[in-house]
Amino acid sequence: MSLIPFSSQLIADVGISLGDEGKGRLIPEVANELRGTRAAVSVVLKVNGGANSGHTAGGIKLNLLPAGVVVLDAAHLCIGGGVVADPRKIGWEAKPLEQKGHAVFSRLLIDERAMVSDLTHRLLDLAWENYRTRVLAEEPRGSTGRGITPAYLDEVGQSQIWYFDFLAGRNFFARKLAQRADRALRVIQHVCRVSPETFASFFDQLTVAEQRANAEAIALGVFDKSEFDFTRFRGAEPFTLNLDTLTEVYWKAGTALAKNIGEVRELILRELRAGHTIIGEFGQAYWLDKRHGFPPNVTASHTYTPEFFESAGIPVQRIHTFGVAKAYDTKVGTHTFLTQMDDAHPLAVKLKQIEFGTSTGRQRMVGWYDAVEKGDALRYGGFQDVMINKLDALTHSGAWNGELLICTSYQDAAGKIFHHVPRNEAVRKTLRPVYTRHAGWTEDVSTIRHFAELPKNAQCYVAAMMKSLLDVAFAGEPLPAAEKLPNLRYLGVGPDPSQIIKDVPATSDLVKLV
Repeated sequence: MSLIPFSSQLIADVGISLGDEGKGRLIPEVANELRGTRAAVSVVLKVNGGANSGHTAGGIKLNLLPAGVVVLDAAHLCIGGGVVADPRKIGWEAKPLEQKGHAVFSRLLIDERAMVSDLTHRLLDLAWENYRTRVLAEEPRGSTGRGITPAYLDEVGQSQIWYFDFLAGRNFFARKLAQRADRALRVIQHVCRVSPETFASFFDQLTVAEQRANAEAIALGVFDKSEFDFTRFRGAEPFTLNLDTLTEVYWKAGTALAKNIGEVRELILRELRAGHTIIGEFGQAYWLDKRHGFPPNVTASHTYTPEFFESAGIPVQRIHTFGVAKAYDTKVGTHTFLTQMDDAHPLAVKLKQIEFGTSTGRQRMVGWYDAVEKGDALRYGGFQDVMINKLDALTHSGAWNGELLICTSYQDAAGKIFHHVPRNEAVRKTLRPVYTRHAGWTEDVSTIRHFAELPKNAQCYVAAMMKSLLDVAFAGEPLPAAEKLPNLRYLGVGPDPSQIIKDVPATSDLVKLV
């Protein structure tokens, strides 16, 4: 089957679960498909979040930079105005990549209205996690400790430091940073009521975390280990900072990026008028959106297609949305996980050997494919294409040789069926999944590149995933005409860039296999 042309020069790369779907690998696939055409990808835009969203593309793990780093002919890597970005982290990611031969700084444009996150936000992140567990006796939320929520709180609290502040005078920046630090320290001491000993330990905790995260860059000699020593920012007295050092380090990091700060909106409009394609790379996923996600474990930004226009700063217009998912579910943190497998289940044992968070390294929980979550994300978020990854992970091996389950609806204690995700979290927590069962397969699918060559049971499972997703997305109404149904455009059968099946039948034909 030849791939249907994209419906817009704007493409949104969004998750339809709770993150970790493999959105990073979509970007080089789209770029490859359009390479050599007038509509070739020229811009990859990081739309939302900050260094809390981990993406892997071409074997490279990224947090803050767009995964378009691996698309060597993408002329522009942009960080949108909806992103909170630590300038030190940009350097920590970009310099090792430059040493490995990836051009970053020559392609990087940071929107001048992007917001600066810094150490104070990271300290607040740790302090609030401490407060929730110590004072409120809650389970840890599993924050990345990268300061993302406190940085967005500065946005809504009208206390932003923007990237254009690095283009102004040092004294102006220093005054804004000092005010931010004063607010943060007062909150940590008097609201979060962190002990002096715990406050002091935060700097050690950040040092250990960043030295571990940047171990490769240290080994390569790109940075000295002291670059990631956060104890130098600790003040002589409890609940104080070495403000002079903090200001100097951040001013240096920010002004080093001065040539990379400008108007992303103007660049994107120019590239659109030239006929090129722009990919918007989203962090997290629909069910972590701060407004539509599962409280209280949401992220602090908007994680679905509409934010593309806010972050890019351009008019709302037609956009082609890719919903990305896995062939099973994973979650981290303290989310209610209705389809979670028992840890002793043979498939859970197998999957947990490969499921760790890109940003945190945390062990992910694993569960059965939840078509209700994914179908609702598409129903209310919009979509044209779907990508499903990690089909290969479900192949029978070792002790795992059972059936695969797909959650097609929920049921309450009285037997009432829910075809959509309740917006009331108190209701959702009381529900149990209703499953359909599907035969598994023993054949290795990781070397297969054509859908017709997949084992019959694997074909049927893929078809069932798509049909159940559509049954939710269009519940209570007839399916659209065949040409208006979303395509399963890419099917991942392994972690390597080449392990993709691109000739999945048209959706109207695919669902007939169920």
